[in-house]
This record gives sequence, structure tokens and C-alpha cells, in this order.
Amino acid sequence: MTTASETDTKAVLLEIEDSLARITLNRPEAYNSIDHDLASQLIEALDACAENKEVRAIILTGAGKAFCAGQDLKEVMDPERMPGFERLLEDRYAAIVNRLRTIEKPFVAAVNGIAAGAGANFALACDIIVASEKASFTQVFSAISLIPDSGGTFTLPRAIGHAKASALAMLGDKVSAEEAERIGMIYKYFPLESFEEEVTKIGKRLAAMPTKGLGLTKRAFNEGQHNSFAEQIKVETRLQIEASQTYDYNEGVTAFVEKRKPVFRGE
Repeated sequence: MTTASETDTKAVLLEIEDSLARITLNRPEAYNSIDHDLASQLIEALDACAENKEVRAIILTGAGKAFCAGQDLKEVMDPERMPGFERLLEDRYAAIVNRLRTIEKPFVAAVNGIAAGAGANFALACDIIVASEKASFTQVFSAISLIPDSGGTFTLPRAIGHAKASALAMLGDKVSAEEAERIGMIYKYFPLESFEEEVTKIGKRLAAMPTKGLGLTKRAFNEGQHNSFAEQIKVETRLQIEASQTYDYNEGVTAFVEKRKPVFRGE
């Protein structure tokens, strides 16, 4: 983990400003492909955002022309660097996507370019996915006789349906940003020239919102992935009661009655 004031040679950069964190994957020469350093620094940055009460929203993006091109295959081919698939998957990929899904703060995947393999599935694990018009999404695993990992077999069919997800996983077709929006894989895509501005606007909006309520919404969606309708109604009841006991709920109601803009604390 590093901050903007430190050298940009780090594999992951972390900047925090006005309750908004920006995590940047920073191996542009390798299309931000994932190796040991990037993975460990990304986990460290995610943990820092989770523990920092001042952070109320997180943007995840990439430096250069790519968001993330997935696993660095040069590392896989090097027996001295390759930790073995079990450790690779459990200690690296599962550790990252589990944090993206369970840290109860909103994550925005700002997909600036190529998102392939695990990189595409990192984006799918985030709460809001936006892309530049130059972005693309590819499940490249079948090209080397692997299956989608990093939660892709869970998130992709739930986002776009079984038939489309199965075809993309097996054929490895590249999906443009425009197509990704059309089929419901992402929230929105933006022109390249306005992409950074729009991403920042979304991030700042989330950072000013009631973070605790957004976190409980995230938890509700997670639990709803495996519940029956009746079970999920009970989850909603339990979490709504918890939400109603927050400072921000009282502030929101008070501000509505007083006809003023609420000032949320994320508590």
C-alpha cells in the first residue's frame, strides 16, 4: 500500500481525500496484471480502507490503458515465483474478492480499459461498475483451459443470465463498454474525455451518503443471493431495524421534515 505522496513505482496506489478513497492498480507496463506484489498491496489497501472510519466510499481503477489484465502469466511460468494454484486462488484471488464483497462500504469499479480474466471479475465484485468507452471485458480463462475464478462463475450469470454468461465464459468473446451496459453487466459507460470527472462525481456522491445504510444494503443483497423470498423478507426486517437505529437515519428524517439537505456522518 502507498499514498499519492510516495513513489509511483508501487504496484498499488492509495489516495484518500474528503472521505473518498481511490485505489489504483499501478503496473501499466504489464496492463496491471496481477503478481504477488500487486495482490499483496491491493489486500493491504483494501484492509486500510476497511479500518479507516474516515473512508466512506472506494474507487478501484487502473493506471494506463488497462483496468486489470488478470494473472501475470510470466509469474505462473516461473517456478521460483509461482506459489501453486491452491495458494494463488485462496490467498490472492479469494482474499481480494471476498473483501470487495464484504467490506460494508460502497466500491466503484472504474474500468478505464482492458478488464480480462480475474481483472474482469474484480470489477464484477464491486457494487457499482462504470466504464470508459475504451473499456472491454473478457473471460479469457478458456483460452488456456481454465475456468473463470475470482467469483466470476457466481457474479457473471447473476448479472447477465446463465445463457449469456456461459457463452462468454466458454467462447471468451470480448464485450465492449457499450455492450456491457446494454446487457446489464455494468451500470454505465462514459466518453473517455468525461470518464474521470463522472467517476469522481459518483465517488464523491457515495462518500457523502449514509455509509452505514449503504453497507447494510450491500449485506442484504449478499444474503439475498441464497435466500428464499420469505427468508429475505426476514433479513430486510432485521437490517431495516438496524438501519433505523443509526445517526444518519435520524438526520435524514429530521432534514426531510425541516426541508433542508441532510449532513450524513456515515454512522
